[in-house]
Amino acid sequence: MPQFREKRSQQDNYGRQQNGHGRQQDSITRPRQRIHHERREHHEPRRLHLNPFEQHLVAATGEFVGTFLFLFFGYAGHLMVLDMSASTPGASQIIYISMAYGFSLLVTVWAFYRISGGLFNPAVTLGLCISGAVPWARAPFLIPAQLIACMCAGAVVRVIFPGDVASLNTLLAPGMNLAQGVFAEMFFTAYLVFVILMLAAEKSKDTFLAPIGIGLALFVAEIPGVYFTGGSLNPARSFGCAVAAPSFPGYHWIYWVGPLLGALLASAYYKFIKMYHYEEANPGQDATESPDTDV
Repeated sequence: MPQFREKRSQQDNYGRQQNGHGRQQDSITRPRQRIHHERREHHEPRRLHLNPFEQHLVAATGEFVGTFLFLFFGYAGHLMVLDMSASTPGASQIIYISMAYGFSLLVTVWAFYRISGGLFNPAVTLGLCISGAVPWARAPFLIPAQLIACMCAGAVVRVIFPGDVASLNTLLAPGMNLAQGVFAEMFFTAYLVFVILMLAAEKSKDTFLAPIGIGLALFVAEIPGVYFTGGSLNPARSFGCAVAAPSFPGYHWIYWVGPLLGALLASAYYKFIKMYHYEEANPGQDATESPDTDV
């Protein structure tokens, strides 16, 4: 019995020594862990979160750069086609001009939609604000950026490339009166804005492909538009080259009124189908698997 008690007391002493050693180790390692954590926080950059005003400013820079690039390549391609008009048939010119603007929009929207939405058009901005996809507070930042960028694009194209920038102006075809021009621009723009609302603003599994549909929509609308009205669909597109020339047709106003009416028309129909839950009229279009059907 005494031997057993002696052994037990020795084990208790050993256990207390081990616990003391463990506490001593904890007291040593915890400050080290704390110092390591503080050093890591010191070296890692802190993520900055933008306030609403800063968000609008960043989006405005995206709209400025994006609108400039879209119209720079659109204007340059348009001017190139006109300079080669002697060797290019008239119908082919229209297709090439339509491709210049359509593909320029496709690529530029794809690059900038994460920054600002890739609008590049005051009429599109109005349509998305009416539909609720873009807050109204952002419009005063985006539209001035788009208009300044379009003037810069027209001026740079005039300085860099030979040719008459005034030839890029949107003009009505012979036989087209002002009313026809306004309504043509309205329907062309309504088509473009509605495609943007359904493919980009309305989120689905295909939203990441929206820039392709948007660029193709402009291309399709430009085919009749280039011939009959000059194919504006965008006040900034008509305004930039007119300022750079400088040369304004007497009916320049139709390239503001028509696209803005088109934006109103497209956003009104978009809100109508949203109000009545369009997805219930033709359900399952975004499903990943085909629904089971009874045979």
